[in-house]
Amino acid sequence: MFAYIDPSIRKRLAQAGQLVRIDARGQKIDIDAAPTDSDPTLNLLGPIPLPLDLRGKSTTFQWFAFVRRTELAQAHEIADGLRNQGDRRLFSLLSTHMCVNSALVVGQPRTARQPLVRVHSSCFTGDVFGSMRCECGPQLLAALNRISEHESGGILIYMSGHEGRGIGLWAKAMTYLLQDAGQDTYQANRSLGLPDDSREFDDAAAVLLYLLGGDRPIGLLTNNPKKVGDLKRSGLTQIRTRKLVVGVNQWNRRYLNAKRAWGHQIDAEDIEPLK
Repeated sequence: MFAYIDPSIRKRLAQAGQLVRIDARGQKIDIDAAPTDSDPTLNLLGPIPLPLDLRGKSTTFQWFAFVRRTELAQAHEIADGLRNQGDRRLFSLLSTHMCVNSALVVGQPRTARQPLVRVHSSCFTGDVFGSMRCECGPQLLAALNRISEHESGGILIYMSGHEGRGIGLWAKAMTYLLQDAGQDTYQANRSLGLPDDSREFDDAAAVLLYLLGGDRPIGLLTNNPKKVGDLKRSGLTQIRTRKLVVGVNQWNRRYLNAKRAWGHQIDAEDIEPLK
C-alpha cells in the first residue's frame, strides 16, 4: 500500500500538520474541502529533514514535496482500480500521472529580512548526469550553497515538470539533435512546433507565499526576466533579482548566447572565454 493513498496515513499526517492543502495565494485551506471544476490547489507534504552534501559540507534543509490536488486525485482513482486487479507491479503506472515538485528550506525565511530564493527547473541531463551542454547542474549547486550560506537562509523550489523549458525529456533529446545540426535552443523548439518556453510558475509562487507567510521581500537567484514577471503576476511582488551565471564552458557558450539574445540578463563578458 502506498502511504499517500492510504486514508489512515493521510489522516494522521494531516492531523500532525505534515500534510496541508493550499490555494493559489499560498493560504492553507481545509484538506477535505470539496474540489471545484477548476481546482488550482496544491497538497504539500513536509517538512522532512534532508541533510545535503554541499562541496563536502553537510547542511540540513527541510524538504517539502508538493503536487496539484487534481493530479493526486487522478492517481487515487488509478490506484483503486489497480488494487482491484491485484497486480502490485502495475502501481508503477502512478508515477506517470503526477508531477511532484519540491521545496528545500534552510534557516527561517518567514522571519528573515530578505531570504534568497531559487526556482529551479528540472534538467535531468545537467542535474543528474552533469552535462556540460547547459549550466543547470552548476546553477543548482551554486544556488543551494548561496542559500545555505546566506545570513537569512532561504528556499529552493525544484520544478520537476519543467524539463527542457516544459517540453519534456523526449522532446528535449530531439532538440539536441537539431541543435547539433545548427539550430539554437529556441529555433529547435519551433522546428518541433513547440513554444519557446511553456513553463508555468503559479505552483512555485503559491508554495513560496505559503512558506514565506505572504508576499515579502526576497532575493531571487535568476537571470530570466520572464520568470520574474510570472512570479510577480502570481503574487510575489517584492522581488530583487540576483544574477546567477556559473558553469560556463566551451560546450554551452552558444546555448548561453542564445539565452542572452532571448532576453536573459547575461552580459557578454559573463560568457566570454577566459584569456
